[in-house]
Amino acid sequence: MNQQKSYRSSFILLTLLFFLWGFITVLVDSLIPRLRELFTLSYFQAGMVQFAFFGAYFLLSIPTSYILSKIGYKKGIIFGLLTMALGCLLFYPAASYRMFGIFMLAYFILAGGMTILQVAANPFVAILGSEEGASSRLNLSQAFNSLGTAIAPAVGALFILSDTIKTKDEIATLTGTAKETYLASEASAVQTPFLGLALFIVFISGIFLFAKLPKMISEENAGTYSEAFKNKNLMLGVLGIFFYVGAEVAIGSYLVNYFLDMNLVDVIKENSLMKSIAEGILNSGITEKDSKAIVGVFVTFYWSGAMIGRFAGAYLTKIIKPGKVLGIFATIAICLIFVSISTTGLISMWSILAVGLFNSIMFPTIFTLAIEGIGDLKPKASGLLCMAIVGGAIVPPFYGFLTDQIGFKTALFFIIICYGYILWFGYKNSKKQITS
Repeated sequence: MNQQKSYRSSFILLTLLFFLWGFITVLVDSLIPRLRELFTLSYFQAGMVQFAFFGAYFLLSIPTSYILSKIGYKKGIIFGLLTMALGCLLFYPAASYRMFGIFMLAYFILAGGMTILQVAANPFVAILGSEEGASSRLNLSQAFNSLGTAIAPAVGALFILSDTIKTKDEIATLTGTAKETYLASEASAVQTPFLGLALFIVFISGIFLFAKLPKMISEENAGTYSEAFKNKNLMLGVLGIFFYVGAEVAIGSYLVNYFLDMNLVDVIKENSLMKSIAEGILNSGITEKDSKAIVGVFVTFYWSGAMIGRFAGAYLTKIIKPGKVLGIFATIAICLIFVSISTTGLISMWSILAVGLFNSIMFPTIFTLAIEGIGDLKPKASGLLCMAIVGGAIVPPFYGFLTDQIGFKTALFFIIICYGYILWFGYKNSKKQITS
C-alpha cells in the first residue's frame, strides 16, 4: 500500500514536469513574431530561434543518458530543472540589452534542461507501477503535456504579444525619455513572464529535492548504441520523430505570421463569433490590441487540439492497431493542409488549426512502434528517439527559408512531405500490435 502511494505521488510530480516543458516549449513560439520585429529578422532567421532551442536535444540527449546513469534520475531531474531556471533568468539581461545572441544562448540552456527532463521522465513514468498500465500512464502524462501547450499561446498573447512593437527604424525616431520608457516596457514584456517561470521552476526543484522517488531505473545490461543503430525499424522511428516534431513546431511557430499574411485580423474583427472568442481569451476588447495578439489567441486551438486528440487516440489505439491509427491521422493532417493551401479566410485558418488535433497521437505512437520488441535496447532507443526531437531545430528554419522564397502556402507542401513519411511509417507498422 505504501509502495502504491509512493508510486502515485511520484507519478503526480513527474506529470507536473510534462506540463511544465510543454508549456515552456510553446511559450517560446510567442516570442518569434516579437523577436522578428524587434531585430528585423527574416522568416529564416526567426526560425533559427527554434534551431537553438531544439538543437539542444540533438547535442545533449545521448550525453544526458550517460550522466543520468552516473548521478541517478532524481539528481538528474533536479539538475535539469535548475538548468531550465538558468535559461529563463538569462532572458532578463537579453531583454535589457536587446542582444539576439543572448536570447539564443538562453533558448539553448533552457532546452538543455528540458532535454534532461525528457530523457529522465519518459522511461520513469513508464515503469512506475504495473507493466500492463505503462502505456496508460505515459499517455496521461503526455495529455498534461498537451494541456501545457494548449494554455501557453493564450498566456503568450496576453503577456508577450499584446502591446504594439516598434521596429528599429521607429525606435530610432524616439528621443530621450520616450525612447527609454519604450525600451524599459519592451524589456519588461519579456522579462516578467520568464522571471516568474524561473522562480516557479526553482520551487519545483525544491520539491523534488525532498521527494522520495523509487530507485527503479538502471543502465546496466542495457545494450549498446551500436546495436541500436542496427535496428532498422528503430532508426525509421527516429526519422519519424524527426519529421513529426519538425512539422508540428514549424506550423505552430509560423501560425501568427501565416494568419497575418492572409490579413485575417479584419476578418476576425468583422465576424461576431471570432471576435467574441478573441475577446473571451484576452479578457478585453480587441480594438486596442496589437494584430499579433488578435490572431495569436487562436493558436491555442492548434495546441489544445493535440490534448483532446491524445485522449481520443489513447482509446483508439486500444481497439485499432496503432500503426493504422497513425497512418489515418497522418492522412487527415495532409488533407487539412491541402485545404488550408487551397482556401482563404476562416476556412484556411481553421483547417490548419485542426492539424493539431491529428498531431496528438503521433509522438507516443511512433515512439512505441519504434521500441517494439527490442528488449534491453530500450534505454538506448529512448536516447536516440529524444535526440530526433532535433527535427524542431531543422524543419522550422527550412520552412521559413521556403516561405521567404515562395510564400507560406506553397512552402506548406514541404510540411506535407513530412506527414507523408509518417503516413508511410504508420502503415508499414500497421500489422504490429503494441504489447506492454
